[in-house]
Amino acid sequence: MRIARFTTGTDPRFALVEGAPGDEELLVISGDPLYQPTQPTGERVRLADDGVRLLAPVIPRSKVVGVGRNYAEHAAELGNAVPPAPLLFLKPNTSVVGPDDPIVLPDWSEQVEHEAELAVVIGKVTRNVAPDEALTKVFGFTVANDVTARDVQRTDGQWTRAKGFDSSCPLGPWIVPGLDVDDLYVRARVNGATRQDGRTSQMVFDVAYLVSYVSEVFTLLPGDVILTGTPAGVGPLTERDVVEVEVEDIGMLRNPVIRR
Repeated sequence: MRIARFTTGTDPRFALVEGAPGDEELLVISGDPLYQPTQPTGERVRLADDGVRLLAPVIPRSKVVGVGRNYAEHAAELGNAVPPAPLLFLKPNTSVVGPDDPIVLPDWSEQVEHEAELAVVIGKVTRNVAPDEALTKVFGFTVANDVTARDVQRTDGQWTRAKGFDSSCPLGPWIVPGLDVDDLYVRARVNGATRQDGRTSQMVFDVAYLVSYVSEVFTLLPGDVILTGTPAGVGPLTERDVVEVEVEDIGMLRNPVIRR
């Protein structure tokens, strides 16, 4: 099952997604599946129709929690050691954009980079959950790009500005509940050229452990998102690039890059 958030020019709505890539159909549902009971409305909308646009599948009401250096090769490529425990940071919900929304390069950075990631969407209020129960608190999974101003990350000494600017957290194209995420490919392409090609099995800390660990620090609320880290191969984004992030069994998230 795939759950999308979309618009046809009016208020956002939710739908179940059916069909093969390029031929998807949206089966419209009432309500918000994260917070309310839903029912099919009977309306069907072709994703390819004019005026239909996918939105970020969730706008967290509370927070996006990032996990740094959760792939050993990525930590090494930036000259860092693997941390002994998950390295957490926060991105505001104003950083979230959806499929085909532009990533806007900030004028105070000269080195903005892509980071392809599996994202976890929390479905229940979660506090101090054990790892063996953590996945019961997960609503589903989506694709993320943890866009990072790398030069600012180095000079600031903390990561708020480098990872929290507007448009630095593309999410999409939809949420997939009930997915086995132990060994999925995670890839990034820029202008069609592959930059990152890793697997979730390479994570230092797996999804269940991350949900448990984060829940010891913050109470997680429905709609909160955890970014699980990025594999090796991060690289620069420049104006007019198009970056595609893909996670196996979920889908592909595409965003153009602009500078205003």
